[in-house]
This record gives sequence, C-alpha cells and structure tokens, in this order.
Amino acid sequence: MRSLLFTLSLLCFASQTSLSWKKEEFRSCDQTPFCKRARSRSPGACSLIATDVTIADGDLVAKLTPKDNDDQINPLVLSLSVYGDGIVRLRIDEDHSLNPPKKRFRVPDVVVPELEEKKIRLEKFATENDPPSSVVYVSDGYEAVVRHEPFEVYVRERSGDRRRVVSLNSHGLFDFEQLGKKGEGDDWEEKFRTHTDSRPFGSQSISFDVSFYESSFVYGIPEHATSFALKPTKGPGVEESAEPYRLFNLDVFEYEHESPFGLYGSIPFMVSHGGTGKSSGFFWLNAAEMQIDVLAEGWDAESGGGESRIDTLWMSEAGIVDTFFFAGPEPKDVVRQYASVTGTSAMPQLFATGYHQCRWNYKDEEDVAQVDSKFDEHDIPYDVLWLDIEHTDGKRYFTWDSALFPNPEEMQKKLDAKGRRMVTIVDPHIKRDDSYFLHKEATEMGYYVKDSSGKDFDGWCWPGSSSYIDMLSPEIREWWGGRFSYKNYVGSTPSLYIWNDMNEPSVFNGPEVTMPRDALHVGGVEHREVHNAYGYYFHMATSDGLVMRGEGKDRPFVLSRAIFPGTQRYGAIWTGDNTAEWEHLRVSIPMLLTLGLTGITFSGADIGGFFGNPEPELLVRWYQVGAYYPFFRGHAHHDTKRREPWLFGERNTELMRDAIHTRYTLLPYFYTLFREANVTGVPVLRPLWMEFPQDEATFSNDEAFMVGNGLLVQGVYTKGTTHASVYLPGKESWYDLRNGKTYVGGKTHKMDAPEESIPAFQRAGTIIPRKDRFRRSSFQMDNDPYTLVIALNSSQEADGELYIDDGKSFEFKRGAYIHRRFVFSNGVLTSKNVAPPEASLSSQCLIDRIILLGHSSGPNSALVEPLNQKAEIEMGPLRMGGLVASSGTNVLTIRKPGVRVDQDWTIKIL
Repeated sequence: MRSLLFTLSLLCFASQTSLSWKKEEFRSCDQTPFCKRARSRSPGACSLIATDVTIADGDLVAKLTPKDNDDQINPLVLSLSVYGDGIVRLRIDEDHSLNPPKKRFRVPDVVVPELEEKKIRLEKFATENDPPSSVVYVSDGYEAVVRHEPFEVYVRERSGDRRRVVSLNSHGLFDFEQLGKKGEGDDWEEKFRTHTDSRPFGSQSISFDVSFYESSFVYGIPEHATSFALKPTKGPGVEESAEPYRLFNLDVFEYEHESPFGLYGSIPFMVSHGGTGKSSGFFWLNAAEMQIDVLAEGWDAESGGGESRIDTLWMSEAGIVDTFFFAGPEPKDVVRQYASVTGTSAMPQLFATGYHQCRWNYKDEEDVAQVDSKFDEHDIPYDVLWLDIEHTDGKRYFTWDSALFPNPEEMQKKLDAKGRRMVTIVDPHIKRDDSYFLHKEATEMGYYVKDSSGKDFDGWCWPGSSSYIDMLSPEIREWWGGRFSYKNYVGSTPSLYIWNDMNEPSVFNGPEVTMPRDALHVGGVEHREVHNAYGYYFHMATSDGLVMRGEGKDRPFVLSRAIFPGTQRYGAIWTGDNTAEWEHLRVSIPMLLTLGLTGITFSGADIGGFFGNPEPELLVRWYQVGAYYPFFRGHAHHDTKRREPWLFGERNTELMRDAIHTRYTLLPYFYTLFREANVTGVPVLRPLWMEFPQDEATFSNDEAFMVGNGLLVQGVYTKGTTHASVYLPGKESWYDLRNGKTYVGGKTHKMDAPEESIPAFQRAGTIIPRKDRFRRSSFQMDNDPYTLVIALNSSQEADGELYIDDGKSFEFKRGAYIHRRFVFSNGVLTSKNVAPPEASLSSQCLIDRIILLGHSSGPNSALVEPLNQKAEIEMGPLRMGGLVASSGTNVLTIRKPGVRVDQDWTIKIL
C-alpha cells in the first residue's frame, strides 16, 4: 500500500514539474514569523549599549546590554577583529559563561585558515567622546568605530571628512532573540500547511540594518532570478505586498524570472557601488534562512536625506552575528577581500571549460555512442557527456542499470580515447533498501540525519523512501569521499566525474520540498541552523572524494546545484531548472553576473532551458550567448524533445556549431581568466562597471557583460531581432570580434545582429590569446599553435596575458606552469615571463599568427628576435578560428613568426 501511495505522490510531483511553480507551496514573509516580526520594527527600537570595552586576544571586545534592563536580559558579547587588506569581522553571540540552553551554531569550514595569518592583533584603541566611541586601526586608509550609545559599528575613511563606508545598526533595528528553555505549557510550535516545526528552543532570530554610503546600487545575495542591480523591496514607491530577497535553499522547478524568491543557493554577500567609482561589501556568515530587504529612499523619515546611501535590513532565523565589512575601495578590491575570507575558485581541468552535453537521460550505451559519433559527424567539438539518474539501478547511486549500461568502463574508455569525459549524477538521498550496500553501511554507522525524535530521517525523493547523509560531520564527509574509489564505485574509471543535484536538500514530502527545520545533525545541531550549508558540505565531500580517488594528483570536477559561501573552492554550479523562454535566456546574465561577483565564477545556465521545447531561433541565440558562460552545458528534461545541435536543420546546425567553435577558439583566454580567478577571486564573467567603475551608464546594465577585461558581449534576448543597441563604455575604441570594425567608446551604437552572431567586441589596449584550429575536444588541441589578437588603443599600445599548465593535475601549485605577459608598444611586441623564478614548465607550442587591430601603417615585414629573422606580414579580412569575415576592415597579420609560447622574444614591425 505504501508503495502505491508513494508512486501516486511521485506522479503528482511529476505533474507539477510539467506545469509551473506553485507559489502557495512556499512561505512568504508574512507566513514566516521571524521575518514578519523583524519587518514590523521601527527605527530606533534597539536599546542596546556597548559597555566594558577592552582588548582581549587581539580583538576589541565589549558587552551589549539594554540601557534600561528591567527584564534582566542577559548581555551579549561583541568581538571585533581586523585583518589585512581592509577587512573587519564583527561577531555577536550569547554569553556562554551564563549557560544558555545550548551553544548557537557557528558555521565551520567556510572561512579559509589562511585568513588568520592576515589578522592584525589589536593592542589598543582610541576613544572619542562625541558620541562616546571606541576606534581601531584597520589600514592606512580606514578605521573601525564602535559607538557605545546607541550601539553601532561602522568602517570609515581615516582622512578628510572621515567618510563612512559601511555601517551596522545605524537605524537601531538590531534585535537578537535569545534561546529559551521550554517550560510546561509553552507552545512554541510553528505550522505551515501540513507540517509542524517543534522549535524546542523558541524564537532565536537575529536582525539588523546595514547601510552602504556613497552608493547608487547594491548587488549580490544570490540566488534569485532577477535584475543584477537589486531593486527596493520596502519603503516609498514599493508595493506593500513586495517580498524581501529570500535566502533559503530550495528545489524550485520552472522558477519565475523577476522574482525575489530564493532558489537553490544562498550567499549572504552584498556589494555596493556608486558614482565616485568606489565599492564596498558586507558578508554575513550564517547558514539559517535569511531574508533581506533593500529599503527605498525615504523609508526612514527621521534619518534625513541628502546623502547617497542605500539602507538594507538583514533578518535570519537562527545562528550568530558573524559578519565581515569590506572597505574596497575598488570593485576588484571588494571581491579580492571576500575571496581572502571564503577562498578563491578552484582551478578547473581544461576539459571542464569546454562544451558539455547532457540530457535527462541518455538511455543506454548505444544512445551514448550515437550521440558521441554525431558530434564528430557534424564537426562539433565537445568534451563531456553526462548521465542523469536513469543510468542507475533503481535510483541507487554508485550503481549502473545492468541492462542499459552493461559495460560502463568500456563506454567511458571509448570516450576517453578521444579525450572526452563522462559525468554521472550522485545525489544526497539514499534509497532505504536493506539490500542496498550504501544504505546498509550508512545505517549501521549512524551516518544519517535524524528526525526530531532521534530516528533516521525518512523522506521521499527519486528512489522513494530515502534517508540523507549527515554531511555536517567531517568524519562522515571523509567516509562519503571514500565511496568514489574505484573499488567502491564499481564501473567508474579515471575519466568519470560527478554531478551533485537535489542537494538543497530536496525532500518531496517535506515542508517547502525540503528537510524539516527541527531535524537533527551531529552534535544536536538543528537543521534550521545548517540548512543553507548542507549542499555545500555535500559538494565538499564529493570533491574531496575525487581528490582521494586520484591520490591527490587529479583535479576534481563536481557540479553542484546548491551553493553557499566557499562553494567556489569545490567546483562548478548551474542555475537549475530554467525554462525554454526568451526571458529565461535574458535573466541568465544577471544571475551569472551575481554569482561571479559573490565568488562563484564557474557557473552557467542550461542552454535552451531545462523545461520546454525551444524554438530553433531561441536555441541558436542561447548557444551564441552560452558560448561565453564560464560553464557551458546543454541540458534538458526527459519530457522535452531531443535537441542535440544537429536536429534542427542544416542552417541551424551550422549556427550552433559556429557558436561552439567560438568557445573552443577562445579556450586559452578562458583558461587564463580561470587562473586569474583562482589567484585573485576576480570573476571570469564581469559586470561592465567592474572594468569601468566611474561610468554610471554601466551601473544597471545587465544585458551586456565583460569576459575578463578584454571582451564585451551583448546578448540577443528577443525573438526576431536583427539589431541590438550596445553601450560601449570608456574613452577608447572597441573592435568587432567578427570583422574588426572599429567603434568609439562612451556611446550607444545600434548594431546589426544577424542570425550568424551576437554583438561581441575586443577592448582596445588588450591582447587575447586564441587557438584557431578546429578539433574534436580540448584535449586534441593541446599541441596546437596559438594566435594573438592585439587590439591597439589610441596610443598604439596593448597588453595581455597567457597562462598554461598541464590542464589536469595539481602540479601547477608546485610551479609547473607558464605565465607570459605580452606587451605591444612603440611598434614592438614583447613576450615576458611573469611567473616566479621557481615556476618551470616547457612547451613546444608556437605562436602561429599575430593579428593587429587598429594598426596605423602598412608595413610589409617584421623582425623576430633573438632569432634574427623576418616574418611575413599580410593584409586581409579578420579570421576567427576557421571563419573568415565576409566584410569589414582589412587587418594586419604576422604569419608564422616561429616563436615559442614559453620563451622571451620580441617582434618589431618594420
């Protein structure tokens, strides 16, 4: 009977996924008591004052007590730490010496250990009397201030008028609900639909206001399908029914665009930017549900006006105050500061930066072989073929359906022979089947999340009755990682990598399609406290498992749907279950820009939309935009029609092939940018204002984007469009990527956008490396020669970089890489080594072609040194890979200069 009921339930859920998002299944702020309470508070409601200020263990510490403590409320403990490069950390918690009912959860394994090395141990603080405040040094340009009464914390500039940068509790909205001990007759339960949350410690929420000064816009706090610049959610001119931006990881199918509703991931990091060109940031390390309001101008009539400031309200169900202030001042400074706290992006293997082909599901080994051969038949490169849940034996992960995939190792080896890989899916729900080895072992070891009564939690997901591995425990994560060994994952090979889906976690019969908040993790931690980080720990354990499998030699590739701060250290993510609609193509850009800004640079959206059947024009346009996504994958639901690139007629196949070839031509540039992200945290995909921070026309532009500092791309997001308006920022020129035509910066241009391509431009003053020979996969391009495209600025100068390593191992961490800087000045192109002296890697690859855009004269040869030989120069149409521009400007090309990519040399235009 239970099996029948479960089957009917799954059929019901499946029918929902084929329709649309059902808003009533998820809580609004009014249905979320902590959010409703926090939103109802008035400015100035906080009565806390800072007392007993002192220095302890290198931090500024104080007690926060109510000014008139008639109710004998326990004081809170404040700790302020300072780190190098303009970072301030503020922590506020209950006083453990007063024996609260339990210790509040502090999120582990997110802040990187290296941060402590940057700590500035405070030895003293200055005092100010008007108002009474304690001041500590942050850097040469900034200081942090704790105002005593009323309590407030802010970072300000040290010189001039001491301009404020970021502040907390400037409007007195701070509130900290302390844990309670349930007495007889206390009713702390909360109900939503058919679910009851026992809330054994009562209300424990925290809320406060955060202000950003000299700011025009704020950005960040993914994941939402909405505009890049965050719109106000409360205050004058905003509908009273407007919702805050919700951060609560959920399995949301066919999500709506232009919605503040939370999706699969949560990163409570916000960046501000203003007309002065300066940026600042604020990050709250907290894994509980969060809601954030962006407050409209005039929301607090008492605060006055006249200053360019954006106020926000941050609300969380549980946790502690563990916040970071980032002083900037440049946009790239803020993302670097955030990366120094949560880590930079993992360096991907080269294959992972190519094109991925996925579907729910490629049905058997014959289907896999046919798809693979069709890519070759149609001269379309790709690197990875994916298998969804149907490849398993009854949704039991780490298994294969023996009828459909009887020879998995042989299947993988055939792909590997062409330099291609396979990815299989492994989700966190484990089928409750006593004959299933994984369930049996997890049960015996006590490795499952428990329900509120202490029994193994039992929820419904794809396999039916399922339990969920408790990834909060490092011991359990290590055990999980061991499941990926070749011995344990029978049928896997070194060319097999992993996809973590449904790791929010998704529970079909749970409240809001997830795990109950009062479920219990190791150490008695309630799920409400760790919810948003659950998928992060699952991603971490899987990634670490692949490193273990390869004995520390092979970089892992793991795709995750759920995200949290630190996810960038473990692999790629995608934007989940989007739809084959033009608006979903458009909203993919602000979603990916937001992810990149908040650390998750290796991200993409399903090409063509996961749900629905894209018309050919939409699919072509999606490939043309998606070729510039950091993570480039086509994927589709099993109810959709097959949509491999060769199924839409010869002309559409040609257009999609050209888009994919564009990506492969630019792989050296992308790989160099991934290395920059790995070192600095600066994303691959960038908002225009990150490169042009004082150009106010870029601040709310989320339809165009930068790839690195050298390419600007404008997508086409409307059916039937053959023209596009493109704003090209800056004072220098831009060169059309396809034909070399020159366009002036600082103005909007109406561009042709024919079916062949979308508008894309190279920035004057940059040098971009390419590989122009068409191959079947990135592996087969390994020894191919390079092309350098030099886009000269008004001073006839340009520069750029190229990074090369073995594309697969961790040897780059031990210096096995090439890092070159190319500089063109005074008619001479110079190749310089910018790697440290201990770096050593050789390459026989040559520079085969050098293209100069915007060269002002017509020379006929070039002198190559130290070879002391001349190279041929020709004038002709621009080449992009194997494609030749049919119209445009003739460009100067130096052919076969014979120089190696790993050596110093100069080429002088004669």
